[in-house]
Amino acid sequence: MSSDNGAFVRVHPLLVRITHWINVLAVLIMVLSGWRIYNASPLFGFKFPSDWTLGGWLAGALQWHFAALWLLVINGLVYISYGVLSGHFRRKLLPVTPRAVLRDVGEALRGKLAHDDLRVYNAAQRAAYLGAIVLAVVLVLSGLAIWKPVQFQELAALMGDYEGARYVHFLAMVALLLFVVVHVAMVALVPRTLPAMLTGRARVPATAKGE
Repeated sequence: MSSDNGAFVRVHPLLVRITHWINVLAVLIMVLSGWRIYNASPLFGFKFPSDWTLGGWLAGALQWHFAALWLLVINGLVYISYGVLSGHFRRKLLPVTPRAVLRDVGEALRGKLAHDDLRVYNAAQRAAYLGAIVLAVVLVLSGLAIWKPVQFQELAALMGDYEGARYVHFLAMVALLLFVVVHVAMVALVPRTLPAMLTGRARVPATAKGE
C-alpha cells in the first residue's frame, strides 16, 4: 500500500463500538415500546400505528421499556465513565463553540464539509453527539419522574409535575429521533463510516495527523 493512498488506522476503540451498538438496540426497543405506552394515553391527537410498536399491550410494552431502560443506563454509565477517564471525550468532543458549529453546518449543507480523517469529528458532529448524550439523560430523568412521580416528586416538579414530565419525555424522544435520522443520513452520505464502526479501523490520508 503506497503512502499516497494513506493507511488503515484505529478510528474507534472496541469499548466505544460495543457501547454504540448496545445503545442502538436499547434506544430502538425503548422507542417502539414507548410508542405503545403512548398509545394507551396519547398526549396529542394521534396514535402510532400498532405495527410500529413493541409489547403487544400496555403491560408488555412497559416490561420491554424498563428492560431497555436499565440496559441503556448501565451501558451509558460504562460509556461515559470510559469517555471521561480515558480522555476520549476531551479528544473527540471538545472543544466546541457555537461559531464553529454554525460554520460546519453551513459547510455540510453546501456539501463542502470534509470527511477525510474519520478520527476527527467536526464541530457539528461534536455538538450533535454531546446533544445526544444530554437527550439520553433527559429521557432517563423524565422517565423516572413519570414512573415514580411521588418518589421523585422534586424531579417531576422541575418538569411541571407528572403531565409536564410526559411532555418533556415525548419531546426529548422526538429530538433524539431527529438526531438518529440525521446520523443515518450522514452514514448514507459517507458510507465508509459504517465499516469503521464495525471493525474500528478506516483509511486516513497519509498527511493526516493522529489524535
